Amino acid sequence: MILDLFRVDGKVALVTGATRGIGLGIARALGEAGAHVVMSSRVPKPEVVDDLRASGLKVDYLQADMEDEAAPAKLVAEATAITGRLDILVNNAGVAQHGETHSFTAAHYRRLMDINVDSVFRACQAALGPMRRQQHGVILNIGSISGYISNVPQPQAAYNASKAAVHMLTKSIASDYAAEGIRANAIAPGYIETDMTAGGLSHPEWGPVWRSMTPLPMVGTPQDIGTAALYLCSDASRYVTGEVLVIDGGYTVR
Repeated sequence: MILDLFRVDGKVALVTGATRGIGLGIARALGEAGAHVVMSSRVPKPEVVDDLRASGLKVDYLQADMEDEAAPAKLVAEATAITGRLDILVNNAGVAQHGETHSFTAAHYRRLMDINVDSVFRACQAALGPMRRQQHGVILNIGSISGYISNVPQPQAAYNASKAAVHMLTKSIASDYAAEGIRANAIAPGYIETDMTAGGLSHPEWGPVWRSMTPLPMVGTPQDIGTAALYLCSDASRYVTGEVLVIDGGYTVR
């Protein structure tokens, strides 16, 4: 049955930044499709984990601050110790930082790259160990339309560069490890209704511009990203690797 291809029963999925927003939408979608989901975030939110468990989902939680250089490898090791395997890695943890390039501080730049790029590289690197031993696995990185376009009216060159790096990292891993049964794809969300975008969407200058530049008359939701993530993490997309799926309401077509 076609719908069975979207099931991930018996699979183990590690999702970073999983207790809110896009990460939570992805964790919920994978869990509802049968995966054992190991959720991670910098700030524990036991009420979120409890809610998913109360819904009948198989969920574990591990705290990790991805700004810590050692955190990605430690997180993958702890997740595999709990579950005995790792089938799916979703790198969702990230930060947004706006600012003019000429005055962007070194501290802000370093933190942005540490979390948005370096931690993604390190998590992929760590996950490739168990995935190569299994001779299969799926890596899904969360990029952004900002990896393709220069957003307006807010200045954010450093953030845009970080997401473009995630896209190319994804494509390179897909090419390098396809022969070992490992697929790597990314999602490039547009403006999704989350805590991270709440300030911008309510901003008197930014919000109207974001909406007017999006052809579909709506703001995306974490579920919109979660359902796409399920496709890319399941056998429904078994012939898809090295792709960056844009989900933006049509923003980038204009």
